[in-house]
Amino acid sequence: MAEDVPDDAKSGRLEEALCAFIAVEKYDEDDPQAVVAQASKEIADVATQVKAERVMLYPYAHLSSALSSPDTAVKVMKGLEAALAGEFQVMRAPFGWYKAFQLSCKGHPLSELSRSIRIGEGEVVSEALKAESKVVSHWKILTPEGKMVPVEDFDFTGHEKLQKFVRYEIEKARAVDRIPPHVELMRRLELVDYEPGSDPGNLRFYPKGRLIKALLENYVLDRAGDLGAMEVETPIMYDMEHPTLKKYLDRFPARQYAIDAEKKHLFLRFAACFGQFLMGHDMTVSYKSLPLRMIEITRYSFRREQRGELVGLRRLRAFTMPDMHTLCTDMKSAVEEFGKQYAASISVLDDAGLDLKDYEVAIRFTRDFYQENEDFVKSLVNTVKKPVLIETWDDRFFYFVLKFEFNFVDALDKASALSTVQIDVENADRYDINYIDADGAARRPIILHCSPSGAIERLMYALLEKEAMKAAAGEVPMLPVWLSPTQVRIIPVAERHQARAFQVAEALNFRVDVDDREETVGKKIRDAGREWLPYVVVIGDDELASGELTVTIRAKSQPKEPAKAGMTVDELRLRLQEETAGKPWRRLPLPQKLSERPKFV
Repeated sequence: MAEDVPDDAKSGRLEEALCAFIAVEKYDEDDPQAVVAQASKEIADVATQVKAERVMLYPYAHLSSALSSPDTAVKVMKGLEAALAGEFQVMRAPFGWYKAFQLSCKGHPLSELSRSIRIGEGEVVSEALKAESKVVSHWKILTPEGKMVPVEDFDFTGHEKLQKFVRYEIEKARAVDRIPPHVELMRRLELVDYEPGSDPGNLRFYPKGRLIKALLENYVLDRAGDLGAMEVETPIMYDMEHPTLKKYLDRFPARQYAIDAEKKHLFLRFAACFGQFLMGHDMTVSYKSLPLRMIEITRYSFRREQRGELVGLRRLRAFTMPDMHTLCTDMKSAVEEFGKQYAASISVLDDAGLDLKDYEVAIRFTRDFYQENEDFVKSLVNTVKKPVLIETWDDRFFYFVLKFEFNFVDALDKASALSTVQIDVENADRYDINYIDADGAARRPIILHCSPSGAIERLMYALLEKEAMKAAAGEVPMLPVWLSPTQVRIIPVAERHQARAFQVAEALNFRVDVDDREETVGKKIRDAGREWLPYVVVIGDDELASGELTVTIRAKSQPKEPAKAGMTVDELRLRLQEETAGKPWRRLPLPQKLSERPKFV
């Protein structure tokens, strides 16, 4: 089965190249085009990481015992060569020949690694995902002044994080090659940890982490309620052969978990969309009810993300997503509602601890939508008052015509989407969703998809990464007071001061714990600092005599220079009330006495 090759292609040499040894397998025969798209992306990602400009494609059947037919193998090899040729200098060894090679390998962490591209084995890959790499994107920067500038011509001086985000989006290098700082923090602070007894990308939450997650969930639900959203709940698994759901699966770029049970082929949901759409199909809705909003906090949504992309809280296979959908009468109403939800998302992230300087904005739309709504798109940029990344498509491939995301750029220069809103022009038709207009006629609504915060776990990741970068810059890291598992720690100097410590804790009526361990005061203060506690109160003889508290205020402290203030119990309580006003509250997640607490990590 040797392919014909000219004499000048029977030998060759590449210096400083990424060499990809490739075996094409039986699994790949179902959809060679999808395999080429995914494999070329993996090769390009690795080549970008190791800064290789040349790629050697080498057929190597010895890697697998389940080989494809020779025809499929040649088709895949040639497809990879064509897909990579535009970005790299590519050389391909001929298929079906006996070959000899000499290889020298650098001592680099990524010198030798493997990737398995298994389209369809253990997962369901949508048509949208298979074709995503074929979508032609036009990348520009839109400034607050309304200027649309190609990314290659934009001056990123003063906008370095935007430049990192742009590079991440265009290069699409999703895999990480080292552990990001938040992973060490989520374990050290005893919030979250990996679960070796589960599938990768499923985590265990310790009491303090569960508290933070629950507070964020409750807060987002409350804010959605302020917008008029009704909370619903839908199943986590659906019939893959349901005709409407099957069509939607092929329009959503995500990998699904598949389950076979009772002669049905099921999948675990990757969003709350179809549950709410099926509900919308069965509803009777008047135009007077629109805009109509429904929200669910999905615990959990499932996406079979690739192993190289799974890391800490940043990207998971099981995650908690606030998923809100809004039915609007027409495009004019949808655009107006989009603007409201855009502003609400900014406010939600701000209250959670991320302001506009902490994330970058991407706005994506079809060319036709922009031509009809140019002023509106520019108003979105003017709202954030900084340049944003624009991605446009000549034709609509996805179900939406407009989408924004707020993207956090972490310490490894990887970007992760948080809040998003999309204008969906397909699914009302697909799910046969109608409302009755003033004339009694049935009309199709426009649907908005909104997550005001993004996945709750990813929001926690962003908060931890932000504080890690602050610490690296010499600042004092801490979580917002309303999210801190312990808001006040009281440290009695001696056993005779403990009664007063518990009396103060009861009077404050917030999340207050007492360090009653048999340790020195210095160690107790250092431990409180390592836990990022907002307020630390030391009670000794002076405090017993005066009735006042000596309080260390973390938000005002500098490294090695704690900010201390004297205040009464009532003054500290008032301060806590002001800093947590309007936010949800939960009791202390662990025993109040530190001596009674287990250690999780």
